[in-house]
Amino acid sequence: MLTLWDLIEPIRRKLRPPPRERYPLREPKPLAGRPAPRPGPNRPERPQPDRADPAASKNTTRARQPRGPGPRPGTSPDSMQARYDAVVRLHLDEYKIRVRKWRSGMSGIAWYVTYHDGRIQRLIESPRPKGPMSIAVFLHEIGHHAIGFDVYKPRCLEEYHAWRWALEAMERHGLNITDAVRYRVHMSLWYAVQKARRRGIKQVPAELAPFLNKPPRPTAKSAHRAAGQPAGGRSADANARTIAKPARSR
Repeated sequence: MLTLWDLIEPIRRKLRPPPRERYPLREPKPLAGRPAPRPGPNRPERPQPDRADPAASKNTTRARQPRGPGPRPGTSPDSMQARYDAVVRLHLDEYKIRVRKWRSGMSGIAWYVTYHDGRIQRLIESPRPKGPMSIAVFLHEIGHHAIGFDVYKPRCLEEYHAWRWALEAMERHGLNITDAVRYRVHMSLWYAVQKARRRGIKQVPAELAPFLNKPPRPTAKSAHRAAGQPAGGRSADANARTIAKPARSR
């Protein structure tokens, strides 16, 4: 059965105008003060680098950075800082050690990681050597790897041999062992002995007998003498501040 709408619908479709595009495409307008871009076919092709030339390729292999601090800009080869940097590079390469972090304080730590395939990664954290105190702490952490872990027991005896190795290394390289460094060594070993006593050690090793008592603080005169300045002047070495409150040694 036909309805009235069935008769009107064909007439309405014929009279309806064709649909328009809702969002007609428009050519982009050039910005003020800039020329309009050229059509695509007329643009010159960008030159491609020659892949056979390693200098023009972005995938060239970079040179491996050396371990530790390298020669610093403006540092004379005969300066004390250059000698410290040379000692650092020498021992890091000799014992295959990686510095995980340069610490801002005069403390450090040494450890190693053993992987499932048998590889051993030797790691340290220490202050960057800039003076007698910081190079002593650095060499002390190197000494733990040099003498070996768990070779000397108890733990305080291992600390003794690590400090002994560090002082001997400073003497071999002609580095100045100041009174502040000797005081730091004595304080570190005295603290190690006291820790061993608190943990119930039955007998202190004979090598640590000189470190049973707490050392006296160096006087201001000896501190300035260690820094290389008269007693009335002010030391430019920031490591001299550790004399008043020595950092706890690892």
